[in-house]
Amino acid sequence: MKNTLKLINPIKINNKDVAEMDYDTNEITVALFAEAEGKRKVAAGMKNVGITPAAEFDYGLHIYIGMAAIIAVNPDYDFSDLERIKGHDTVALMGIGRNFILKSEPESPESDSGELAATTPESTTQAPPTSKKNE
Repeated sequence: MKNTLKLINPIKINNKDVAEMDYDTNEITVALFAEAEGKRKVAAGMKNVGITPAAEFDYGLHIYIGMAAIIAVNPDYDFSDLERIKGHDTVALMGIGRNFILKSEPESPESDSGELAATTPESTTQAPPTSKKNE
């Protein structure tokens, strides 16, 4: 799903000040994901580490996956360009990657039918009788 990241601290990319960046996590390829993971390891000084944290808890990976979502729709951007993002923009970038990693299943298109996707079974327990005084 295509969205826009609005930067609090614009950065310069290709001699242009950039304050907004489109991104789409659905456009992240396997190669781009692997490149993001490799860049994260290099940035953390972990070039050849055998043990890696679970992706759900790897906040550095979340940042680089967020970058991958931006690069996926902006091929003229590079990880080195996006590594200049700073401050709270970094947290927003991490949120993009975290939401991608933690997504358990693809979004289904919303239905206009008004029907619920799942139904709750009716209770088989009878309601207790009520006493109606003064009738």
